[in-house]
Amino acid sequence: MQTSISTRQSLILEHIREHGSVQVDQLAAHFQVTPEAIRRDLNRLYDLEFVQRVRGGAVIRNTVENLGHGARKTLMAEEKTEIARITSGIISNNTSMYINLGTTTERVAEFLVDHDSILVITNNITVASTLWPLRNIEVMIAGGKIRSSDGGIVGPATEEFIDRFKPDYAIIGCSALDYSGEILDYDLREVRVTQAIIRQARTVILVTDSMKLERSAPVKVGTLNDIDILVTDTGIPDEFIELCRQNNVEVRIAEPSE
Repeated sequence: MQTSISTRQSLILEHIREHGSVQVDQLAAHFQVTPEAIRRDLNRLYDLEFVQRVRGGAVIRNTVENLGHGARKTLMAEEKTEIARITSGIISNNTSMYINLGTTTERVAEFLVDHDSILVITNNITVASTLWPLRNIEVMIAGGKIRSSDGGIVGPATEEFIDRFKPDYAIIGCSALDYSGEILDYDLREVRVTQAIIRQARTVILVTDSMKLERSAPVKVGTLNDIDILVTDTGIPDEFIELCRQNNVEVRIAEPSE
């Protein structure tokens, strides 16, 4: 299945996120294309679980529930790649780290394959699958309940496992960011695991794209006070960068690739 969206589909999604809903005829006039073309675009966004269909158009999907794993991989894909590249450069050889759930953290794992003598502790099956075949990397995976939606491992047994380690780094993602500096997610079980990861790691790296500031999620993970380094993209607003600096968070900006 194709996993990318077109420029027009991205613009339509941004319009829906801004206004909450769209009508086919309005979008057709705005983009100067046929209604049939817009319906195909909306069908694509529906298939990827970005939107919900309504009569004559679409609305943004309910934010009480996270977007599907496939949809999240597609959204801001280029930015996530550059964020992952920058993050991998922060990690030196002969170190240990947690990597938690998220499509951006999964991209980070792909950029760690050339590192030597690193230990990765994770509750993310995708991360473990990427790294376990490599002789230069040791992988330890948490026990617990596996979520069918994305292969994440969560629950009390996962928290207990995480508490056994004191690694050099934690590489964590999130589902949403608030302009107050609060870090947010959807699943309380996942949040409890992430909080354990933050508590145990010596240096916490939050990897997240700037669109997370446009989203909302119901469960609080923590605040910028819990983070040491933020790796994000050029879309992050200056006022949020300043808030990070006020909270002693180092900000690394991933520039778009040429």
